Parts: sequence; C-alpha cells; structure tokens
Amino acid sequence: MAGHRKITRRQFMKWIAGIGLFGAVGTPLYSFGFERGWLEVTNVSLRLGDGDGVSPLQGLRLVHFSDIHYGFYWGREQFVELAERINRLKPDLICFTGDLVDSVPDDLMNCLSIVQSLEAPYGKFAILGNHDSRHEVNQVVDFWAESGFKLLINEQVAVEREGRRFIVAGTDDYLNGSPDLPLTLRDTSEDDTVIMLIHEPDIADVCALSYPQVKLQLSGHSHGGQVRLPLLSALATPPAGKKYVSGLYWLGDRKMPLYTTRGIGTTGLPIRLFCRPELTVMGFV
Repeated sequence: MAGHRKITRRQFMKWIAGIGLFGAVGTPLYSFGFERGWLEVTNVSLRLGDGDGVSPLQGLRLVHFSDIHYGFYWGREQFVELAERINRLKPDLICFTGDLVDSVPDDLMNCLSIVQSLEAPYGKFAILGNHDSRHEVNQVVDFWAESGFKLLINEQVAVEREGRRFIVAGTDDYLNGSPDLPLTLRDTSEDDTVIMLIHEPDIADVCALSYPQVKLQLSGHSHGGQVRLPLLSALATPPAGKKYVSGLYWLGDRKMPLYTTRGIGTTGLPIRLFCRPELTVMGFV
C-alpha cells in the first residue's frame, strides 16, 4: 500500500525497550507520587433487619476508615485533609478500625486537635491494630483517650437513636493483643444489633458462625493488598487478612456482611498500585 512503511526489527525492539523503560520508571513514580494519595470515597448501601424487619441503623450514615499508619510517609498535613474530607461527608457515626500508627512518631499528640475536630452525633469509635499494639501501645491508648473517640478494647457501647438501640463493639488486636470475643459481647443476645470492629477481617468467620447478634463487621488491616496487578489478585496480604481482602462480603448461612476497607496509608513500601486508599460511607436502608 502506498505510503505504508514497515517497521524494522530494530525499530520494533526500540519501541519495546521504550515501553519497558516507561514501566520501570513510571510505575514507581505513579504508585508513590500519585495513587498513594488519591483517596477514593466508596458508597455502600446496606439493608439490615431484625425480628420486625426494621433495623435501628436504618437511615444512619456511617463513615469507616482504617490504617492511617501515621509517620510512614503520611503526616499532619494529610491528616488535616482527611479530617476535612470526613466532616464534609456529614457522618452520623464514625468508626476507625486500627493501625493509627506505623511506629509511634514523636509528634503524634500534635494531631489531637485534628481528630477532635471530627463530628458525628452518634459517636466516634476506634480499635487498635497490629501496628498500634506492636510498638508503644500506651501512647496510642493515651492519644485516643484525649481524642473524643471511644477506644474499644474487648468492650461495647450501647447507642440510643430515635427510640431504638444498637451496639458498637470492638476487640483487642488479634495478632499482637489479647482479643476476647465472649467478653466483648457479654450481656448481648441475638436480638441485638451489634456493629463489630475487628482489625483483622478473617476473624469474621467466627462472628458469622457463632454470634448472630453481630449484624455487621468492619475491618481493615489488608490494605486491599496495597499493590495489585490488572486481572490478578493482591500480590501479598498479611496474616488474618488473606480471605477477605477488600470490599463487601456476605458470610455464613445468615449472610452477615463484612466490609474490609483498603485503608488510608501504607506500610512496608510507601506505594499503592491499582489499589487506591479508601474512605467508606455506609448508608443503611
């Protein structure tokens, strides 16, 4: 065909080399400099019912976030931006599911005012993650004690809303703490509506099988894998975060919902690839 020029083998090899060079240089730059800070707000709609078909959570707006890993390429400026983003979502309830820190930084207490600025009329709740428990856990506990959040360590809080009651419960961390589900759920019955906060998502199998009062589990820990490849699963996932890596799952015969968030920060390597950080907004219908 007139005007059509064949590509020589040398030109083709240069083209392939160029693509390889772009991938080798561009992918790390993208995963560190762009996607790592490209927060995605995920909206999830859930229908939960008790014996009369109406859940005390109906109409509630819950914001769930996890795995900040403060101090590991994630600092005060990012914390301020995150808090502003959460407040713009106007949550009724806020739940944080662990790993506030990567290791405890010297300036952690300087972030208290940021966390105190978060607003939710039905409460703000947090649990410890494996990184929190691995280091100076008392510093993390002290932080939450002054933050306006209720830190749940094998305990529960009953919340009254429009004449109905639900319970927010949370365990100690399963990898580095002393978790106790029976203690956490003491004095509850299968007729209760419990939102269970457990850092490691794979523990949901226990909740789905043995604790019908747990109507929803919220978890983090896995970071969604943090690095994923197209059409493939996460390259690596942590212990107790291998089965339920990211998103919404329905478990057991009663179809208990578990939501595993991809989290906010990073650990190990300060990169994300095809796995954006996530802020989850749950609406109950």
